[in-house]
Amino acid sequence: MLHLKVTIDKDSGFCFGVVYAIEMAEEILREEGRLFCLGDIVHNDEEVNRLEALGLRIISHEDLKFIKNEKVLIRAHGEPASTYQIALTNNLELIDASCPVVLKLQNRIKNAHDKNENIFIYGKHGHAEVIGLKAQTNDKAVVFQDLDELNLAELPEEITLFSQTTKSTSKFYEITESLSNSGIKINTNDTICRQVSNRDKLLKDFAAKFDKIVFVSGTKSSNGKVLYNICKEINPNTYFISRPEEIQSNQFNNNDTVGICGATSTPMWLMEKVKSTIEEF
Repeated sequence: MLHLKVTIDKDSGFCFGVVYAIEMAEEILREEGRLFCLGDIVHNDEEVNRLEALGLRIISHEDLKFIKNEKVLIRAHGEPASTYQIALTNNLELIDASCPVVLKLQNRIKNAHDKNENIFIYGKHGHAEVIGLKAQTNDKAVVFQDLDELNLAELPEEITLFSQTTKSTSKFYEITESLSNSGIKINTNDTICRQVSNRDKLLKDFAAKFDKIVFVSGTKSSNGKVLYNICKEINPNTYFISRPEEIQSNQFNNNDTVGICGATSTPMWLMEKVKSTIEEF
């Protein structure tokens, strides 16, 4: 036995948007035993597997075109207007679990687009939330993950800048400063969810307290990658895992203190399972 002292970060786990979506899904699954969900309900394979065992069926946007007279869950990431139009055509009952923060952002982007502003969105290409945001501009908004993707010399003199809700606040303001220093007038809209961004500081404090950090997240989670890197910067002895089987006893020394934390898409039950696995070393 390595006699490890293991602590789970009480501030990690699902954000309220994900909690809301999963609670809605569980309620319907308890009553009816089946529910379609448009895309992964959360970017965590272990949680998706748990819900699929209860009767959740993950479908794609292509699948949606051929489904009629069913209930379909809209996950926290939100959807473009085209999804709602298909639902009307196919007599689908949408269980809309779109995060209120995302819906508010969609409205702000649509209003800016209606005023013919030059809209730029700091976000991950192809991410479900970003697809829904860009759709508010008839796909005219420019999406970028890094400043290097933009040719500053060719940008308009004035732009309106938004951000995907789960991006890093510090990176967003670095980008804003760089663009401003290039002579571009920016209408900055800090649209990052504070429940997510506030975890930056909390995680830094948490990661500094332990000999080793085990960060639990699905590989598809954008937020997970950001938060993992924050932990890694503070504590180089940080390990990224998606499930308990990936952690190895040789990563620890006798009497190590171990902190377990995760993304906003990581369920608490999974972190508890990781804790139990580590305590057996």
